[in-house]
Amino acid sequence: MDHADDAVPIAELLDERRHLLDVAYWMLGSSSAAESVIDETYRRWYELSDPARKEITAPRSWLAKVAGSICLARLALPERDKDRAGQGLNGQAGSERDGLLQEEISSVLLEALDSLSPAERAAFVLNDVFGMAPGAVADIVRQTEPECAELADRARRSLRDRRARPTPPQQHDGVAHAVCQACAMEDETLLASLLAPDVTAFFDGGGKVRALVKPVHGNTQVAHSLLTLLTRQPRTALHTHSVNGRTGLVVRYDHQVAAVISLDIAGPHVVQVWIILNPDKLRTWNQPGDPLDPPTTPNNSGRVPGE
Repeated sequence: MDHADDAVPIAELLDERRHLLDVAYWMLGSSSAAESVIDETYRRWYELSDPARKEITAPRSWLAKVAGSICLARLALPERDKDRAGQGLNGQAGSERDGLLQEEISSVLLEALDSLSPAERAAFVLNDVFGMAPGAVADIVRQTEPECAELADRARRSLRDRRARPTPPQQHDGVAHAVCQACAMEDETLLASLLAPDVTAFFDGGGKVRALVKPVHGNTQVAHSLLTLLTRQPRTALHTHSVNGRTGLVVRYDHQVAAVISLDIAGPHVVQVWIILNPDKLRTWNQPGDPLDPPTTPNNSGRVPGE
């Protein structure tokens, strides 16, 4: 049989493997364990018959689903079995890869992920970090889509509670308004100074808009990403507004809410940013005949220039 049509560009092959390694690393927190999972994932791919592989229309999605399932199974193993399952890389290679990934993934966040149950961690990582479709997440976690959504919500609440120390409402409001003003003025240096050095921003597009797929880490990187998202455009406005009971930010485009930004604040800095861009999750903010309340403090609300 001629398999010439099965050839794949090398860049696509490397990008695919990198994506799978990222999924496994986020779920397991170990480079050697991630490499082991991806080796097993590809082994299962090549164990398929030629006709079975031909029926898979999206190999990358299939591989990601298999990798996620293997990770979830390993998360449920006792610690000694996890270590055994993760063996495979030599110490130097594993250390090098850990170093590279630690530049992209906050060690504080990885530590916080360890506090989640296997199902919560899987639902959160696959949904929030990699933007997998709800059906695919449900297949991996082996629960219904609503149950997976609840798992992810519980994970978000747990991460917020772990990161954020109690902040007086007045101090929270002051930081939130300062963030809004910095965004409105497009002052990246000022905005970065309001963010914790290890701040993480999550962009939830739900696969419905072309949002960033992976979280962004670090105050300069998050500041740059936020200002890029809020780049000055006509008919766009940014205001402070109550979000989840605390002052956050709301972005309107042509008077429709296009994004809702909640801020987890500890002391004088923002430690986590949650940007909701998923149109499905914004429907309650855009109910016909049910206008939003005025901004928290109208005289101090920010506006993106060009409104």
